[in-house]
Amino acid sequence: MGRIARIFLAGFLVLLPILVTVIVTVWVAQLLESYAGPGSLIGRLIVLLGLNLVSSQTAAYLIGFAIILGCIFVLGLVVESRLRPWVLNGLDAMMTRIPIISNVYDLAKRFVSLVDRGGEDNFKSMRPVWCFFGGEGGAAVLGLAPSPEPVVIGARNYIALLVPSAPVPFGGALIYVPVEWVKPADGGVERLMNVYVSMGVTPPVSMPGVTPAALEGTPATPHQASIIVPAKRKTRRPRTKPGTVRGD
Repeated sequence: MGRIARIFLAGFLVLLPILVTVIVTVWVAQLLESYAGPGSLIGRLIVLLGLNLVSSQTAAYLIGFAIILGCIFVLGLVVESRLRPWVLNGLDAMMTRIPIISNVYDLAKRFVSLVDRGGEDNFKSMRPVWCFFGGEGGAAVLGLAPSPEPVVIGARNYIALLVPSAPVPFGGALIYVPVEWVKPADGGVERLMNVYVSMGVTPPVSMPGVTPAALEGTPATPHQASIIVPAKRKTRRPRTKPGTVRGD
């Protein structure tokens, strides 16, 4: 019975990456269909683009979608040319004038710059890091450090840690943690994105220096020593009455 279970588990592990890929692909397709499908608000606008050419709504949607793809391609040609700075600066100037929307645009731009090899250098300052809550040996979280500049809170230095969400890493939580909890992670930003998109199926690059086997020989911290080493018990000497002589 145990051998049958092992064979079944081996086959399941082989199919697991394919299964996760199918699930993520279907989820993304459903998300796009709900926001840009023929029945959505954006989809109806796409249909209006094609209704000027054909009467069928399905054909109008496909033609409108093709028109949008063509416009995006033309914009890409313009961006790849010498007009790239003018286009980017014009879009930035337009979006930053809109209250609230400008904050969302800035955050989205930072994430897009991670996969854009032609992005600006200040966005490339984001680097993947490991955060060990409580110090080495505690729970480890793989995240991004947006800036190496620490923030002083009280008497300690803290650094910003951006923890993406899975399987879509365009969101998450921003946490400020002590600087000594953070260590650089190997693999780069692309590997970090692969880890979160695959929901952990693609493992991060190992760090042998912080594995339990490597930590066995490290000296204990004063806090750990106070937990591991029991306190010495004080022995009480018997009291003698005044005037009496204790024998050897």
